[in-house]
Amino acid sequence: MLSRTANLRCLLGPTLRTAAAVSVRAEHTLPDLPYDYSALAPIVSGEIMELHHRKHHQTYVNNLNAAEAKLKEAQEKGDVNAMISLQSAIKFNGGGHINHSIFWQNLSPNGGGQPTGELADAIKQDFGSFDNMVEKMSAATIAIQGSGWGWLGYDNRNMSLTIATCANQDPLLPTTGLSPLLGIDVWEHAYYLQYKNVRPDYVKAIWNIINWQDVSERYRNAISQGL
Repeated sequence: MLSRTANLRCLLGPTLRTAAAVSVRAEHTLPDLPYDYSALAPIVSGEIMELHHRKHHQTYVNNLNAAEAKLKEAQEKGDVNAMISLQSAIKFNGGGHINHSIFWQNLSPNGGGQPTGELADAIKQDFGSFDNMVEKMSAATIAIQGSGWGWLGYDNRNMSLTIATCANQDPLLPTTGLSPLLGIDVWEHAYYLQYKNVRPDYVKAIWNIINWQDVSERYRNAISQGL
């Protein structure tokens, strides 16, 4: 018969392995933007970009590091209750870090237009046309209640593109199993200073700065990982 401690280790294996990994890795850091804060104007103002990146994303990074430090301490003490209680903070702040790190790369001052190559072919196959994909993703993203993200993802199981939404900062891959290709942030801090409460105008405008080269690269990587 397994001891009580052994039983706990079996039940909490993923959590304990996560804690062990935290003990040997460096802290998360805020990634640099690949463009200036003002580069996406007039679609997204420099003021929004600076607040969004330097304040909001930095807060997710800080809180994630703090939560993981507490997780390490709890693991060292064998405090299972503390390890469990920290999971929501890690999910929220870790998701915010993951989502925004993708989002910045998804945007470009030289973006817009339409994708080409394999991604363009996949969009036509799965949605009928590029315009249909934009319409469906925009509608789903605008309809999110409260804060969240609209995503174009790749489903390795069905080998197809699909549209999904996630509440708050839930990250797409751990939440749905879909590989994230393109995300649209509809938290109010992403647009309110410029678009006020008119979320549809923001979502319509953001297609003009989508970095399809980055999205296409993510698509190729998702396909290769599914082989």
